[in-house]
Amino acid sequence: MSIQIKPGTRVLIRTYSAGVHFGTLIERDGQEVHLKEARRLWSWSGALSLSEIAAKGCTISSSKISVPVEEIVLTQAIEVIPIHKNSNINSLWN
Repeated sequence: MSIQIKPGTRVLIRTYSAGVHFGTLIERDGQEVHLKEARRLWSWSGALSLSEIAAKGCTISSSKISVPVEEIVLTQAIEVIPIHKNSNINSLWN
């Protein structure tokens, strides 16, 4: 079963070998995900899991989050989680 996530949705992506990224979904084709305004999440604190970051956020000041890139194509996406409107990582787009 595949959940359909609409383009324009902010998502958090866990890949097989490229780590964790979050950004605005442009397109998804199987395990290939194309994001815009994307950042890499190297490490985080204040949240137990990626699901919790997508739902509520993390402690941004003590997490390692990269600068944004205009666009990125990620292959081997194994987890795609929509970011809830209440997650504090939404503040990184402002």
